[in-house]
Order: sequence, then structure tokens, then C-alpha cells
Amino acid sequence: MAAEPADPLAPHPERDIVLDTAALRVLAHPMRLSFLHYLRDHGAATGRRLAAHFELDSGAVSYHLRKLAGGGLIEEDVERGTRRDRWWRVTRPALYHDPATRHSGESQEDNRAYLHSTLLAYGDALRRYTADVPGLSRDWLNVTMTSERSLRLSPDQLTELKRDLIAVIDRYRDLPEQAGARPVSIHLHALPPPQPQ
Repeated sequence: MAAEPADPLAPHPERDIVLDTAALRVLAHPMRLSFLHYLRDHGAATGRRLAAHFELDSGAVSYHLRKLAGGGLIEEDVERGTRRDRWWRVTRPALYHDPATRHSGESQEDNRAYLHSTLLAYGDALRRYTADVPGLSRDWLNVTMTSERSLRLSPDQLTELKRDLIAVIDRYRDLPEQAGARPVSIHLHALPPPQPQ
């Protein structure tokens, strides 16, 4: 296992896909991010399973899967697939994007489109979580958390806050799995609220 990077905000060489310009453009569609999140959290899946989960037709799912594969974000799981049912899995468990670091050909509009897509995908995920709340066991319900804080920070202070939060989360990433463990989704958003009209 590679050592953790000294800076928590730096990409992890074994875990993270560093999003280049082409990958950013592939992920400018929120459904593709939703597919990636599903495959990361639940493991390999067929297009048919994704279509049922996201209530999409198979043609749309196939189109998005081809785009993700073309961007190197997913790959076919050839050990599980057949000619009729292809299984797909993520190539790496995490995405890394730093809008302050530009790749060749990348524009601010690419960064804005990715942020927009990410927020839409998270909004859709939260809607799905809402539908699951009535079925949460007491043990899981008792440990859930929703929190919102409003701070007044400079860009430098926000960078330090991000560094601190990611360092804490990364300490839990590689813990040995315990009985009863399940994927836990942690959504962090740090951006200024819309300006009043």
C-alpha cells in the first residue's frame, strides 16, 4: 500500500482518478456521476440493473456507460459478464479534481460544468436517500447525521478547512471492516450561497 500523501488535498496515487479535461467533460452530465457513485458504493453492476435503479431506458444507460468507459472511469468486469449481460465496475474508488490546477485545454467553464453536475447528482442521491429513511433500522437511524453550518471564511481559510476535514475522513477510509459495516455516504459541500437578488 502506498503511503498517504503529505497533503490530504493531494490525490492518492492508488485510490484516486485525477480528472483531466476529457474526464471532466464526460462527467459534466450528472447521471454519469450518479452511475459512478452507484458502482463505487454497490460494486459491479449491469446496465440492466442501473436502468432499473435509476428508472432509465436501456439505450440511455448504454450511452452513458460507453462515455464513462471511454473516459477511463469505468471498465467492463469481463470475469462476470456475458455477451448478453455486461458488468461494469469503477476503475478507482475515488475521483480527484482540483479546480485550481488546470490541465491542457481545460477551461473555467469545464470546472463550472463539473461542479454543476456534481451538485445535481448529489441532489438526486439525497432524494433517493429520503425514500429510504422509513426503512432504516433503529441502529442506523440513531447514528445518522445531517448538519449545516454557515461560516464566514476567506478562500485560504476554506482551503485549510477542506484540508482538515479530508484528513479526518481519510483516517476512517482504510479501517478494518467490522461486522455490520455498510457503505456510508458523506457529502461535503463548501461554496458560497447565492447572492441575494
